[in-house]
Amino acid sequence: MPTKPLSVRYEDDLRLFASRWRQAGTALLVLAVLVYPLRASSLWLTLGTEILVFVVGAVGLMILTGFTGQISLGHAAFIGIGGYTAAILGGEFGIPFWLVIPAAGLLSAAVGLAVGPFALRLRGLYLAIVTLGLVFLVAHVLRSFPEWTGGLSGISVPMLWWFDGPVVSAAQTEILGTPLSAAIQKFYIFLVLAVIAVLFATNLRRSHTGRAMAAVRDRDVAAAVMGVDVARTKYVAFGVSSFLAGVAGAMFGWEAQFLTIDATVNLIISIEFIAIIVIGGIGTVVGAVLGAVAFVVLGQLADALLGELPLLSELSSAQRRTSFQAILVAIFLIVEPFGLYGIWLRIKFYFMAWPFRY
Repeated sequence: MPTKPLSVRYEDDLRLFASRWRQAGTALLVLAVLVYPLRASSLWLTLGTEILVFVVGAVGLMILTGFTGQISLGHAAFIGIGGYTAAILGGEFGIPFWLVIPAAGLLSAAVGLAVGPFALRLRGLYLAIVTLGLVFLVAHVLRSFPEWTGGLSGISVPMLWWFDGPVVSAAQTEILGTPLSAAIQKFYIFLVLAVIAVLFATNLRRSHTGRAMAAVRDRDVAAAVMGVDVARTKYVAFGVSSFLAGVAGAMFGWEAQFLTIDATVNLIISIEFIAIIVIGGIGTVVGAVLGAVAFVVLGQLADALLGELPLLSELSSAQRRTSFQAILVAIFLIVEPFGLYGIWLRIKFYFMAWPFRY
């Protein structure tokens, strides 16, 4: 299914905003996102911050699974590595967040690159099993050093603006009559990180490396015949995906402000990120963003609505959300495999062809 008009020049193919409609829509979206934290309630501000965390993590998994076709159930391991890196560097050494971000990403990428050679010869279910074992291995390592990780008791995750300084000392500035509180400033910081991740993945997808990833995903044997280094492409995908997952883990820790091993490094989180890219649309950066938004918003609404039903009211909040997400993923796989992005394309091309039906 085509997603844009036919390009006849390389310059047109490389443009991020190929039409005035896309430019206008992007400008309105940027304005809405910038104003959102200034008008949202505390609950929806928290949900918006969670969406940004999931966007970065989903973009990382999209590069590995959506771009390269490598199924991974070990995303939670890299999320946990990033989160605990932020907790240790911030709590024990007082390192500010802008230094913790690359450190968390690089440490997660190092682990991902270490696992990469073992997974280069695997695909499908076998690769998923190997990455699944990584989740339990990372959890075991974290439990083995309770003096650093807090063990089963958990660890706090301070977010420092400067060495030994909080990210926000006080709300001294107002924008549109709203004090710039710590939560709002954190939202804007996370927004910058999410935008960088989305732009990076968008440009990666259109680069030579991104095209090689797509070739490996569609038919790795044919890609190798055409001169694509399949092993190197998978290796790069593991490293980049792990780096973004580590950054998302640090963001997750700063948002939660407290981490426990069982709640951070577990299979459920890996499955949640797979659900996000399936709901949004596998293989597209927009799908990662749409999936993150739908995952958080629909999860919140499902928790409120399903809690009123007779049988589901006896389940915990996490169990209700998991049940709803499983049903939602099954519906999308059956009805619309392209996810929310596929629905958007259907609506878009319907109005582009209107009033004709073809």
